[in-house]
Amino acid sequence: MPDEELAFSLDDRRAAGLLSFDCVSELRGPDLATRNSYLALPPDPREHAALFEAWPLLRQLEVREPAAISPPTQSLRVVSWNVERGKYVEDSGELLRRVKPDVCLLTELDLGMARSGQRHTLRDLADYLDQGYVFAVEFIEMSLGDERERVWHGGEDNARGLHGGGLLSPHSLRRPALLRLESSGTWWQKRFKGEVRIGGRMAVLATLDLDRTPITLAAVHFESHSGPAHRAEQMGILLDAIEAYAPGAPVIIGGDFNTNTLERSDPDYHSLRRRLAEETPGRFLRPEAFEPLFEVARAHGYDWTACNLEAAPTTRTRPDGTPAPPHIKIDWFFTRGLVATEPAIVAAVDRQGDAISDHEALAVTVSLP
Repeated sequence: MPDEELAFSLDDRRAAGLLSFDCVSELRGPDLATRNSYLALPPDPREHAALFEAWPLLRQLEVREPAAISPPTQSLRVVSWNVERGKYVEDSGELLRRVKPDVCLLTELDLGMARSGQRHTLRDLADYLDQGYVFAVEFIEMSLGDERERVWHGGEDNARGLHGGGLLSPHSLRRPALLRLESSGTWWQKRFKGEVRIGGRMAVLATLDLDRTPITLAAVHFESHSGPAHRAEQMGILLDAIEAYAPGAPVIIGGDFNTNTLERSDPDYHSLRRRLAEETPGRFLRPEAFEPLFEVARAHGYDWTACNLEAAPTTRTRPDGTPAPPHIKIDWFFTRGLVATEPAIVAAVDRQGDAISDHEALAVTVSLP
């Protein structure tokens, strides 16, 4: 078993499967000097466990209701989008205004990171759209980001160094909850691409009324540096937690499931992906046969066929030329107890046609049977 996969499987499941309902008006994390001091600590799982427990914000949610709460509707237009740091708040807001979603399930949102202008990207997006939000921290960041971002922002510091995901809506988002899918500290130990992080992958849950019936929403981000077996494990944790949160309720899940069909720990990952794209056409646009997480979803009563466009890529190339084709399908909706119609992929570009994320936005309409 690759080292990365082993580290994830050794996660303390008592911590990983727990839901947290601790809501605050503002999340508080370590200051710059404290974060810098952590860089002198060894990349050991015990160090990560101690740091993870030391910071309550890793178990809290920042919540703000909309100023004017929209009433329940008979259907919901839902957007799921990995906004890639949320660097383009106004352009992202304009994209969402065109789509007019009732709720957004968002991942990769920065708070106080140099690469995104030190902004609280979800709060600023909520202000731009005059909506409410729920936000939780996936990682406390000790670096400026990936290899490109460390070059682009060399010599700068992160004001707060937080990165996470959440929900955005003009409707009331009730019973916000945070689910830790894992807290193994693999990003602390392995420091993928030089990124040093405290935390772990997560899901943000809430309840929203659809035609006066409570439905469960979940914004999800699965690990990018593991493999199909670990993604299936995360799906099991997620669906069991949702059932504990709202037994039998209608559910819509949206997020970045990283269904690349491969082990990212493979040193030849990128060349292997190119070769497999040639040898098995369609593999990366129809990953279901290679990703057991779909069978986990089916066994729990979830559907993904009606709420997603078939064989449509959900990644795109940024202005700097990355990621290079072939593009793949890694973002998904899953539903239970809902009728899904009008699935769509919304190009993640500004009005000039320039990419504002390396992920397209997904949209779907859901209603009750």
